[in-house]
Amino acid sequence: MNRFTKKQFFIPVIALVFLFAATSFKSDFFEIAKQIEIFTTLFKELNMNYVDETNPGELMDSAIKNMLDELDPYTKFLNEQDVEEYKIKNAGEYSGIGALVRSYDDRLLIVEPYKDYPADKAGLKAGDEVIQIGDIKVSDFDDNASELLKGANETSVNITFKRQGKTQTATIKREGVEVDAVPYYKMANDKTGYIVLSRFNRKASKQTKAALQNLKGQGAERLILDLRGNPGGLLSEAINVCNLFVPKGELIVTTKSKVKKFNQEYKTKNQPEDIEIPLVVLVNGSSASASEIVSGGLQDLDRAVVLGARSFGKGLVQRPLKLTYGTQLKVTISRYYTPSGRCIQSLDYWNRDDAGNAVRNTKFNQFKTKNGRTVEDGGGVMPDIEIASSKSNALTDALLQNNIVFDFATDFYYNHTFNEVNDFKFSDSDYGAFKKYVENKNFTFQTETEKLLEESLNKDDSLLGTDVQNKYKELLLAVNKGKIEALDTYKTEISKKLTDEIIKRYFYRDGLYDYSVLHDDAILTAAELLKNEQKYNAILQ
Repeated sequence: MNRFTKKQFFIPVIALVFLFAATSFKSDFFEIAKQIEIFTTLFKELNMNYVDETNPGELMDSAIKNMLDELDPYTKFLNEQDVEEYKIKNAGEYSGIGALVRSYDDRLLIVEPYKDYPADKAGLKAGDEVIQIGDIKVSDFDDNASELLKGANETSVNITFKRQGKTQTATIKREGVEVDAVPYYKMANDKTGYIVLSRFNRKASKQTKAALQNLKGQGAERLILDLRGNPGGLLSEAINVCNLFVPKGELIVTTKSKVKKFNQEYKTKNQPEDIEIPLVVLVNGSSASASEIVSGGLQDLDRAVVLGARSFGKGLVQRPLKLTYGTQLKVTISRYYTPSGRCIQSLDYWNRDDAGNAVRNTKFNQFKTKNGRTVEDGGGVMPDIEIASSKSNALTDALLQNNIVFDFATDFYYNHTFNEVNDFKFSDSDYGAFKKYVENKNFTFQTETEKLLEESLNKDDSLLGTDVQNKYKELLLAVNKGKIEALDTYKTEISKKLTDEIIKRYFYRDGLYDYSVLHDDAILTAAELLKNEQKYNAILQ
């Protein structure tokens, strides 16, 4: 069957159909009814008369999902399978092989096997490429083949995978997988506790509270809460985590929407665990949504010092709305605002550039915290103290997105041996090897400067003389050379990403946390700040 591709003629026609579920008839009943009737007629005629056999379910699924792409990346149509996955994500438990997996058209990449879970017990390693599951080749499977790895407890699945160019097989016995919101906590020093909060599922506040109580029992008088890499989750859990450190009845977040019933204020409802303990919250560019509610809220209330790098900037709230036949629409219903009144949404999906990309906010408004400190909106939560190694940039992002860091770590693992996590050191010579690896991979990425130069050069070069055109090309070559030199400029940031990825290969995520407590710049800086009561208090005044 010939598949319809994105933005074909029927996509705009149904652009209002599912918006009906997120708004109401009052917006324009006649126009909505008209568009529904047009689409119903079109869909029936298309499936009855198209030259080849069509699959109505696939057509509809594709049409809806591509239509929603025109809005924002968080408004999603969830089919029955998606709904179950959404529930599992929030519940914090599922049955499967216990590994983080990335899906490609022809393979599944094992990104991280979880310690002592089925994939790990079967000997799978990060970097293994699964090419067949049971009798099904991944390349022949139309949907996300990672679903084939899930199944009931005690059932087995046979897989074929490639490792370092060699094809191997393994049998994995599935079991229940617990996804902890707090995967790690420990005393960073004799008076400072350290808690990693990695996601906001239904376990988040309960596990954070238990970790805090345990650490205080070990003598913790100060606390570091690590939200780096936390993509968010349940709004209610973000409120509850804040509630551990602020009094009952404190406003944490306000949501504003064009639908009146979605305009709400969320205040803490319980007695706090500890409103006095000095607190530092760590964030970076991957801390999003609920992480920003917690970090932004505690910052606005002057309850914590925020340290690290500017957070992601997701100030949009979603709610799942039930549709027919077990499907749902996860729709953006409102924007959220921190206690000071700021919305930290970074990208404007409703005003796009000529290429159709969301415009990034560049004009920030100023707000005041409870103590009168100045904070800004529009671009994530800006930390009170910035840490260079926590920052991101276009080069580092491109190296991660193109799997250069991941693939180098895979090769490194099979060529080096470390018995203890404290024996590990990513040396200057190792970084030199990485630079050669990047060059041999012919790694390229296009900067904004290059895009503008190429657009200028290609628009109408008939008006430009040969000399000017050559200058343009020389400038492009200079920019490209500068990108290679930037490997040295951003050595600190890139080395941090490499270290994190490599350590997980040898010592799993717990080993990475153990290493970080002793070596991570952000954690060490936070611990030193908490020791200095005068400096800590001065930041919050």
